[in-house]
Amino acid sequence: MNKIDAKNFDVTLQVQGRACGKLRTEVDLTWVRRGKADETFRLATDESTLLGGDNSAPPPLAHFATALIGCLMTHIRMFSRSMQIPVRDVGTNATFRWMGRQVGEVPYEARLDEISIDIEIDSDADEGDLLRLIDAAKQGCFVEKTLSQGITVSHRLKRPGGWTSL
Repeated sequence: MNKIDAKNFDVTLQVQGRACGKLRTEVDLTWVRRGKADETFRLATDESTLLGGDNSAPPPLAHFATALIGCLMTHIRMFSRSMQIPVRDVGTNATFRWMGRQVGEVPYEARLDEISIDIEIDSDADEGDLLRLIDAAKQGCFVEKTLSQGITVSHRLKRPGGWTSL
């Protein structure tokens, strides 16, 4: 019997954000591989003028939705090669729906209500192979796995005396 080797690998992003203007945020995102900074990307978010921003960059939710769809589509294409399932093209149509709730004048609370993704794959593969491929992509997409795990996000506030955990 052949022994299957299991490999673990870390995926680490270091992200530094800074406020620029009314509601614009500029973010430097560094991909860290084998303990060393490898690639750095600069991204920005802003809000629409309706919310008090300048509409100078996509809103944060646009990046969130793009991350999930981009990750899933990338994994479908990557895994199609390793699973030997021929794919000519991939397309998606997704809906992301959030709900905000505000009581009185206090800041509102946000809740993600729904993400639905329709996937179209141009392929001669049978439906069973395409379903296996999509399932593998869902399992390999770090963004989708993060959402499905309901992970807790930890926060700290820097003060003159040190860090306060929230």
